[in-house]
Amino acid sequence: MDQIKHNYIQGDGLKLHVAELGLESSPVVLFLHGFPEIWYSWRHQMIAVANAGFRAIALEFRGYGLSDIPAEPQNTSFADFVKDIATILASLAISKVFVIGKDFGTMVGYFFSFFYPEKVAGIITIGVPYVPPHGMQGLQNLPEGFYMRRWQEPGRAEADFSRFDAKTIVRKIYILFCSSEIPTAGENQEVLDMVEASAPLPSWFTEEDLEIYGALYEKSGFVTALKVPYRSLLDKIEHPDKDVDNLKVEAPALSITSKKDFSFDIPGMEEYLKSEVKNYIPNLEIIYLLEGSHFLQEQFPDKVNQLLLNFLNYNRYQ
Repeated sequence: MDQIKHNYIQGDGLKLHVAELGLESSPVVLFLHGFPEIWYSWRHQMIAVANAGFRAIALEFRGYGLSDIPAEPQNTSFADFVKDIATILASLAISKVFVIGKDFGTMVGYFFSFFYPEKVAGIITIGVPYVPPHGMQGLQNLPEGFYMRRWQEPGRAEADFSRFDAKTIVRKIYILFCSSEIPTAGENQEVLDMVEASAPLPSWFTEEDLEIYGALYEKSGFVTALKVPYRSLLDKIEHPDKDVDNLKVEAPALSITSKKDFSFDIPGMEEYLKSEVKNYIPNLEIIYLLEGSHFLQEQFPDKVNQLLLNFLNYNRYQ
């Protein structure tokens, strides 16, 4: 891990943190984290792709980790994250990248691919597949206690989170999201109370890992994270001459997911992956792992790394 370099890039009045590994002359792989993740969630993948001859860059979105917090985090949008990627690539004089997204990083990666198709050599998503903006409306049909609906409610998550330090919040969410069941709180229960204080961390996530996550979220807080993704899922993203609801990305694409990831059990998800997703991503291959949680790249790094490298090596000279 010591060989990973950490830099800051100025964009839109904010300093954006990027972690880098690999030769500047190598093809670039851009990693986009989810929640409650940060650049460090890609630690295994950065080393693997750099050793295979790629340049790994993992950013932290504005308001996350070591990146600056926006002056008005409650007004942050997915469009801001897409713009930040373009700013980072321009600052580093990078013309084309492979994009790898996890969780809501999937949406950011596909929006970037839609707005800047000439900059994307290929796109990989881990866990959550791409779902079009209008498809997010279906989440509102899930029970009131569904964690996304709870975190969309102004003040509810803030009150829930305020009872704990950042390290404990990350601990509870990691444990909660490792379940294969859709995280849904009871009527008089808060989301973080679904995890007992004595519940153990998953075996592949160490106390040292948790310390790093906790320190980064202690710095950034959770205001931006609650806005993007959770309170921005139903926002309309505008393109000057295209309908984002009918997004179509022609780049080579790969989706790696586990049938034990709770997101796979969201009503309609399995049928969507079978029959609809290729309307938006025609060159998509989907690989299903039989085992694994919401955090595949940390739980099974060797297996995921091999799948990533197969895709990257096949498409690097296309």
